[in-house]
Amino acid sequence: MLRQATCVAIGGRGVLIEGPPGAGKSGLALELIDRGAVLVGDDGVRLERRGEALWALPPPNIRGLLEARNLGLLTFPTTEAPVALRLVLDPDAPRFIDAAEVAEIAGVPVPLLAFDPRIAPAAVRAELALRAYGLASGMPPA
Repeated sequence: MLRQATCVAIGGRGVLIEGPPGAGKSGLALELIDRGAVLVGDDGVRLERRGEALWALPPPNIRGLLEARNLGLLTFPTTEAPVALRLVLDPDAPRFIDAAEVAEIAGVPVPLLAFDPRIAPAAVRAELALRAYGLASGMPPA
C-alpha cells in the first residue's frame, strides 16, 4: 500500500511523518537526517505488513529523493524499517500528553502523536518522542 507521508529510520525504527502539504514533513525529515536518521521515503512511502509489524519501504519511483524547499530534489541513501511511531504534524498539537494515541494502519496498531514541528528543537523532540512512545523494533504495543 502506498501512503502519502514521509518516513525516516532512527536506530532501525521508522518514524512516519504525516500532515498536509507545506506542514513541514520534509523539513523535519531533513533535520532528522542531519542528526543521523536514514531516509525511507519523502512524500510517499510503501507500507507492508510483515507478521505483526508494519514496515515502511522506499517507493521505487521516488527512491532516495527528498524535496528541500528552495533547493529542489536532493538525493539520500535509503533504507526500510518497521514503523515504530506516527507523528501527525499539527500546529494545534497539545502541549502535554499522558500517553500516545494508538491508531491502526493495515490492521497494525501504531502509536500516534500530534506534533508541532515549528517548536524548536523539532528533531530532538521527535527523537525523544520515539524513545518515549515508539514501539520497540516495530512490535505491537503490549
